[in-house]
Amino acid sequence: MTETLQYITQNHSKWSHAQLAEKACKHGVRWIQLRMKNATVEELLEQGSKVRKICSSYGATFILNDHVEIAKEINADGVHIGLNDMSITKARAILGPNKIIGATANTIEDILAHEKSGVDYVGLGPFRQTSTKKNLSPLLGLKGYQEILTQLNLKNVSIPIVAIGGIEKEDFGNLFNLGIDGMAVSGLITRAFDQNEDVSRFTKKEAQL
Repeated sequence: MTETLQYITQNHSKWSHAQLAEKACKHGVRWIQLRMKNATVEELLEQGSKVRKICSSYGATFILNDHVEIAKEINADGVHIGLNDMSITKARAILGPNKIIGATANTIEDILAHEKSGVDYVGLGPFRQTSTKKNLSPLLGLKGYQEILTQLNLKNVSIPIVAIGGIEKEDFGNLFNLGIDGMAVSGLITRAFDQNEDVSRFTKKEAQL
């Protein structure tokens, strides 16, 4: 259901969200989340339609952040919903049973509630401080992830968990060793584009451990 590496687009002075998505796909990333906070409906439709075509051409999964109705209109593969956004139940009613719904979590209680609501995966974080998101929930760090994953195992909860929030290449091994299913990153990959780095090596799990 989830990819090992997920890329979340962000505002950039040189490239549009669609251009960032295409750069990621060219480097082997196969899960793109379009995140355009404070964008107009027109901007979301314009960039979202482009990202839809890009992801389709590369066989990548296309997730739209928050905007459920727009996700349905542009035929995104699914949505990612924040803690204070639309309810999972309502989103599922709009999108139907076959679309992917991911949700943000910061605590074991969040995850259990999401599982009950029928989400397909959980974005758990933040791992550490990040400049791409304001009003952060409490930071988890490795210890926080370990405690939550231990509790999930004890409760026999097996929903896919994706780590998010300020993750760097050096963190991949430790997080995977804890049992995390994937990493959602934004700044890490965008900075790599700025520095002309090869992002394709980030997509190989064996190279991350």
